[in-house]
Amino acid sequence: MLDATTRSGGTMTATALPQALATELTVPSAAVVPPATVRSARARGGLAARCTRVLLSPWSRFALLVALLAGAASCVLLFQPQRLLADGWPPQLGGAAATLAFAVAYGLCTVAFVPRPLLNLAAGALFGSQFGLAAALAGTVLGAGAAFGLGRLLGQDALRPLLRGRWLKAADGQLSRHGFRSMLAARLFPGVPFWAANYCAAVSRMRWPAFLLATALGSVPNTAAYVVAGARAASPTSPVFLVAVAAIALPALAGTVLAWRKRHHLRAR
Repeated sequence: MLDATTRSGGTMTATALPQALATELTVPSAAVVPPATVRSARARGGLAARCTRVLLSPWSRFALLVALLAGAASCVLLFQPQRLLADGWPPQLGGAAATLAFAVAYGLCTVAFVPRPLLNLAAGALFGSQFGLAAALAGTVLGAGAAFGLGRLLGQDALRPLLRGRWLKAADGQLSRHGFRSMLAARLFPGVPFWAANYCAAVSRMRWPAFLLATALGSVPNTAAYVVAGARAASPTSPVFLVAVAAIALPALAGTVLAWRKRHHLRAR
């Protein structure tokens, strides 16, 4: 029979020892998950993975790009930024803030396919030659970078497999291998639309630094000519205005002649 009194002076009942041993020897049982719950969790995980793959697929991203550009073009048609030429800039904005705001608006408008000549004329008419040129060049680089980024992120993977024609392959190879000089030529000669050059470069393998630097440098002459023409539009017979118009017309003519001569070279490739 167990002694109820321990040598250390404490007491323990005879019935406490079996209960303690029973507690120590008890093994917790694992929770049993019903098979239906496991199948349901796997189905939800598989559905989420399939939805993620569909949403991130090249054509889904391209559809998002088309939707964004369509929405931007609709906003342009709704707000009609060309009214700046008639109504002027809002009077509450002036100085550096007005120039910065115009540059941001300029960039967004170019992404939405607003013609740059119209924006350049507006920059000259609103801010004069110097500040107008600064705002127009900043907006040009901003808009080109935004369009290039959107095209590269949302459109390149979907459109590159479609570059199968001879002319398309030749243009893609030119932009991919000689990105800086090709984009510089496209900016210097106004025969290529601004938005088309942006998205074509985005689909190609042209690098970001070459694209932005060629855009900044190549856009200076044409942009300056339009800005000066806009600033001197009130005196169309002045020598400065006539020189600006000549600076607009001559590169356009040279670009047309160059494109006409290069067509045989592109066909032969």
